[in-house]
Amino acid sequence: MKIFLTTALCAGFLAALAPAGAEAGSIERACRQSDRTAASPSLCNCIQKVANVSLTASERKTVSKWFADPHQAQVVRQSSNRNDERLWLRYKAFGDHAARSCG
Repeated sequence: MKIFLTTALCAGFLAALAPAGAEAGSIERACRQSDRTAASPSLCNCIQKVANVSLTASERKTVSKWFADPHQAQVVRQSSNRNDERLWLRYKAFGDHAARSCG
């Protein structure tokens, strides 16, 4: 009984520290809110998972805004700013990874 209680307390503590699984990330929310017909909940969730390992939190926040305003992606793509160039390369790699992983 003591081992079970200790295990349960540890599991509860770890769950409190971990991000909520049901909480959608910025990319998943933007994907679900987009007017794209292929934007199913499972696809948007998959894209978010790829974004979580491919992009920083700041990059995910920036990229999520591109769902509503795709022109901003083109602004970054065409920019000669070094940071924008890096973001675009990381975004392209993320997109390739998402296409392979999420179908």
